[in-house]
Amino acid sequence: MTETKDTRTESVRTALSWRVRAFLVVFICAAVAVVWITNQFLTERYTVATKNRAEVRQTLYAGNLQSELQRNSIVPLLLSRDPVLIGALNSADFSQTSLRLISVMDEIGAASIMMLDASGRTVAATDRGRIGSAHRQAPYFIEALRSNDTVFNAVQNDSGAMQFSYSRRIEAGGELIGVIVVEVDLRKYEQSWSTISDAVIVTDSEGRIILSTEPRWRGLTEEEALKLRSAPSAIERAIRATADWAALPTEAFYRGSALMRLENRIPFRGWRMVTFTTYGSVRERVNGVLALEIMFFAILLAGAFYLSSRRALARSIFFQKETAELRQLNEALQREIAERERVEKNLEVAEQTLAQSSKLAALGEMSASVSHELNQPLAAMKTYLAGAKLLLQRRRPEEALTSFQRVDDLLERMGAITRQLKSFARKGGTAVEPLDARACISSALSMMEPQLKDRKVRITRSLPDQQVMILADRLRLEQVLINLLRNALDATKETAEPSIDILLTVGQIATITVRDNGPGIEDLESLFEPFYTTKAPGDGVGLGLAISSGIVKELGGRLYARNGRVGGAVFEVRLPLIDADVKAAE
Repeated sequence: MTETKDTRTESVRTALSWRVRAFLVVFICAAVAVVWITNQFLTERYTVATKNRAEVRQTLYAGNLQSELQRNSIVPLLLSRDPVLIGALNSADFSQTSLRLISVMDEIGAASIMMLDASGRTVAATDRGRIGSAHRQAPYFIEALRSNDTVFNAVQNDSGAMQFSYSRRIEAGGELIGVIVVEVDLRKYEQSWSTISDAVIVTDSEGRIILSTEPRWRGLTEEEALKLRSAPSAIERAIRATADWAALPTEAFYRGSALMRLENRIPFRGWRMVTFTTYGSVRERVNGVLALEIMFFAILLAGAFYLSSRRALARSIFFQKETAELRQLNEALQREIAERERVEKNLEVAEQTLAQSSKLAALGEMSASVSHELNQPLAAMKTYLAGAKLLLQRRRPEEALTSFQRVDDLLERMGAITRQLKSFARKGGTAVEPLDARACISSALSMMEPQLKDRKVRITRSLPDQQVMILADRLRLEQVLINLLRNALDATKETAEPSIDILLTVGQIATITVRDNGPGIEDLESLFEPFYTTKAPGDGVGLGLAISSGIVKELGGRLYARNGRVGGAVFEVRLPLIDADVKAAE
């Protein structure tokens, strides 16, 4: 009997649990639906209102602009027929002409008016500072000569501002006697547009911006202008305020920002007006309503949870928690087993690949390293042997012996290089000793002397008068300097006047700088990676700088590379100086 009662109690608890879950699901779905519908409805409503206001403003802007252009277009025709101006051009008496133009300008509100004679010289102007200036090459003068009608010109001056003008030729008896030029003041509209939150641009028939609330946009296309600067400060503030709004309609987004883009055609020479309007006010109004709805549903949900928790039993909660934990543990165990099986398979493949790659890498590194490091001494030996042969033919055996001695030194160096390469491959220690950095530079230049003379490279060497003592392996440091000199020599192959500068400076550390006037370095990040090279196949394998960087690091320094301010590549070998205690011990 007790067992039956417990079974019935458990069934009732299970039914209540499912009812609570169903209620929560229905409640959450209803809340999400209400919030989503409210958001869509209010967004659409407020967006339409904002768009209507922006369209009205744009229509007013375009109408004012067109009215200003039409009003000024009549002035050149009237002035070209003015008997006072025609008489002044015929008699060359312009004493009262400027006053006449000033009175006309005050009546029509033009920016300025100029009257040019047949040669393009200003004979009268509302701005008396322009009188006497030549405009023979100006577009408005040239096009007025070619046309019998009034012509319009838009020219961008040196400061970036656009100048708009109407011009027309003045004739007397069928002959050209002058040109009248009326400048239209459209910049006042830019100033009035910039006082509101909209960003406004006007483009010509070719898509170039001629009027804009952002001065840096003038002369560019819309795409180029938005790359230079996305919007003025007022638009940028709106973008920051609405950047997290993902519920805007598709038309509200333009180039990733919450802006409305409206375009309108101006019936004048193919001009178009584009305005960008922010959605800041829409966001704030919609967010306020959504916040109230979410708060209301949160209060209801909190009340439902409170009533449900009072009716929940401790044993039911314990079983649910235990079941959830067991399910999570089971899922975690299954994921761990699958991950271990995948890792074991990847490990087997990686071990096979690593074994093969190690063999190929070791073979390639040793062969390429030996070929690269022995190439320079072999080239020098060839030069010295050719010189010794020529000296023997000229019966100068003493000097030939010197060349043979140098060949012997190079052979010794080649043997040392192979030993150093083995030491480098084993990552072993180096035989360092106190030495003068100036002597290493002189030795490296001596090794490169035949190639430098053959290429006629100008060498500039700047060394301090005092010794610069460092703790290093002389042979390996010379190897680094020869690699840098050889790279500089290769970089200046296409230079008309090749030059290489070698500087040794002393501060907290010793810095050896090798600088050339070649084309510079394109990829600085990959420069010191093994097998990276910009040379043609057969000229290099890309190990010189990688080996040099490793040598300098083993000596306790660093190898840096950068491009010079006036071109060319700059390499710096920075090594620590010998401390006073080390000097005393030596």
